[in-house]
Amino acid sequence: MTDSRRLSAGLAVLTLLFAFLLATSYASAQLSGDEIRGDPAVERALQTGERDPVVGPRDNLTVVATDSTAFTSDQGDSARKRAELVAFAPDGSIYYANDSHTRYWDVDPVPGTNATVEYVYAQHLTPEQCDAETVCTRNGVERANLTTGEVTSIYSRITPGKHSTRWHDVDRLGEDRLLVADIDRDRAYVVNTTTGLVEWSWDAQADYNTSSGGPYPSDWTHLNDVEYVEIDGRPTVMASLRNQDQVVFIDMERGLREDWTLGEDGDHDTLYEQHNPDFIPAERGGPAVLVADSENGRVLEYQREDGEWVRSWEWKDSRLTWVRDADRLPNGHTLMADSNGDRVLEVDESGEVVWSADIGFPYEAERFGTGDESAGGRSAAALGLPDRTPNASDRGSVGRVKAALPQKVVNGVAYLLPGWMGTLDVVSVLGLLVTAPLLLAVEWRRRDLSVSVRSPLQFRKR
Repeated sequence: MTDSRRLSAGLAVLTLLFAFLLATSYASAQLSGDEIRGDPAVERALQTGERDPVVGPRDNLTVVATDSTAFTSDQGDSARKRAELVAFAPDGSIYYANDSHTRYWDVDPVPGTNATVEYVYAQHLTPEQCDAETVCTRNGVERANLTTGEVTSIYSRITPGKHSTRWHDVDRLGEDRLLVADIDRDRAYVVNTTTGLVEWSWDAQADYNTSSGGPYPSDWTHLNDVEYVEIDGRPTVMASLRNQDQVVFIDMERGLREDWTLGEDGDHDTLYEQHNPDFIPAERGGPAVLVADSENGRVLEYQREDGEWVRSWEWKDSRLTWVRDADRLPNGHTLMADSNGDRVLEVDESGEVVWSADIGFPYEAERFGTGDESAGGRSAAALGLPDRTPNASDRGSVGRVKAALPQKVVNGVAYLLPGWMGTLDVVSVLGLLVTAPLLLAVEWRRRDLSVSVRSPLQFRKR
């Protein structure tokens, strides 16, 4: 056998092997329903309606809002292309589930209730439903009693011409007032839900040049989070400008407080396209900001010291990929939602994972009895929380390769790949991308093929 034939045979064997491994994994995932990175028990229970425990026990209800990777359609078949609002009972069973909308975002327990939440949703609509020539999305807020299943519409608006959803966070300020993070118009605003009137608003163009951040006007600031706080006794809105890599503070009467801005456009060591910052006030050890540093695949906390923001805590493990929520609980634990890791997890004061739920593409998680987001939690500085990051020995060979790649590349690959694909499957895909073209090239040369450019296109052997 000639060297070229040996090479061709070897490449053919490798190509078939990689294809076989991929096909086997895919078939196994379809048979078992294992479409997420982790234990698929939660997804099976969501599909079958079973009410046996599928996660570990925890005090009170844990509510999770899941996002979807379906952009051009209402939803898909896989776990990451469906969206649900899910509540886990204290015994670990599924207490409530609702998948009537395309996507779910912010979810907040309603004060004074044991099992009622308000949540932000998005519903993709057809041109006929929009009464227009193009698609649109209804962005809205609903209230759900998780025990009775009763759902009440609170407020909604339609974004024309887009199937990418445009509200990620809404906070209640009073009986009939909502604070809205409006991605579509790059603004934060307060609306009276009784009159429908906007009572206050801040437009990012008042303080930011449109050359900053993302593409203007399609996705310039991606203002994805708002929270009402008080700074020096003054009413203030904290907002997350994702594409500017900044958390900003807006005095509701005087405007942007530049001296309080956390982060800088392009300063990815501080923040990199963050989500869901939570403010921890001085009476609980702050001022501090707990934030999901999404593109860096970690959770950070910054403490206000002498007029500056100083990093006071960092947490990540080898699985954390694109975390988009982190809440400090009153017991000192931190509850996180990792979208690309398909996991909600709770870490204790020493940094150990003490509870987790594997669920497709979670966006936000809340624990009843702990207040809204980090409302009852203390700062990392006050608690003396130690940093926790994986070392080289924890990662393994694949983890070391991931650590060497830009985090945004890792996140992009994790976002695009089907949930059933594990490490071996990714290796198989990479192997196919190498061996298949090489096999074609070797066979081309070995068989001395040429192409004649004529009609119809013909292959011939010389």
